Amino acid sequence: MNKVYIILENGRVFEGESFGAAGETMGELVFTTGVVGYVETLTDPSYAGQIIMHTFPEMGNYGIIHDDYESWKCHARGVVVRNWCHDPSNFRCEQTMDEFLKAQGVVGICGVDTREITQIIRETGVMNAKITPVKPEGVPDELRTYKVKSVVAETSTKSPYVVAAEGEEKHSVALLDYGAKRNIIRELTGWGCKVTVFPYNTPAETILAANPDGIMLSNGAGDPSENVGCIAEIKKLLGKKPIFGICLGHQLLALAAGGKTEKLRYGHRGGNQPVRDLKTGRVYITSQNHGYAVVSESLDKSVAQLSYVNINDNTCEGLDYPSLHAYSMQFHPEAHSGPRDMRFSFQRFMDLMDGGEL
Repeated sequence: MNKVYIILENGRVFEGESFGAAGETMGELVFTTGVVGYVETLTDPSYAGQIIMHTFPEMGNYGIIHDDYESWKCHARGVVVRNWCHDPSNFRCEQTMDEFLKAQGVVGICGVDTREITQIIRETGVMNAKITPVKPEGVPDELRTYKVKSVVAETSTKSPYVVAAEGEEKHSVALLDYGAKRNIIRELTGWGCKVTVFPYNTPAETILAANPDGIMLSNGAGDPSENVGCIAEIKKLLGKKPIFGICLGHQLLALAAGGKTEKLRYGHRGGNQPVRDLKTGRVYITSQNHGYAVVSESLDKSVAQLSYVNINDNTCEGLDYPSLHAYSMQFHPEAHSGPRDMRFSFQRFMDLMDGGEL
């Protein structure tokens, strides 16, 4: 293998070996604590503009399985691992991790101390990084100025399409695609919903003209406050139809309702994030991937009610909007691969579309 380097925005340089595509790349370096589910992570559109670092030391052990993709490609700008498995053991395996990244044109680095890099991010916060075959001398100016931008437009579908319900069709759902994971669609169709997927910039009038029973706001990448046009259209949808927001959709719904968002120091990424249900006190283990959070105190309490909080840092994980027949979650109740603790959250959406109340 060839030597490559990863340089952090703070000037730290780590020497490793190349895997995946050759070349260099730059992005916002984030870490995920997932032990399994790396296929879903690599194909999650929410990582657009970012370099993914896996804290678990062995990656690629069961290979790459195309049926587990969350989108049509790897949207990340780069991948960092301690070790990757050269000889996966799994009857479903179709490629090695290295072969996948080469085919996707995604640059990777292995053989670095991912624990130390993770500790740097936890202590100083998320920062930009560059993977390069040329040993760096100083921090490039471009590394200091890089910002994840316009990634919703980059990852959203370009035209509407329909996915039929599995079995009997019970509801029709309009899914606004801000970088939607396929498993959101799989979950909805499994609950008997016909899903019409719309581009991120679809006018509210077009959504309402389709007369869906409910509206789903999907996950996605980047700074939620950047999506001014999307927020304006969601405002026009409030109170018109039942709405369910996940991840970025949760944040955009809060912004449309008059709230604010903030960037977290290093985000929540992995399949082991604990959240507490404020009504019952029960704790659930959830799958998450986000770098921003809703500031719950910024919302009018007569409109929005905090429903879930993260046990680790007490940040907002869920909101109910009873008067608007809407609710949202920062985590992924449809997690695949990941904990299934919160799958029942989709039942609330079915109940709302049946005329029920929150």
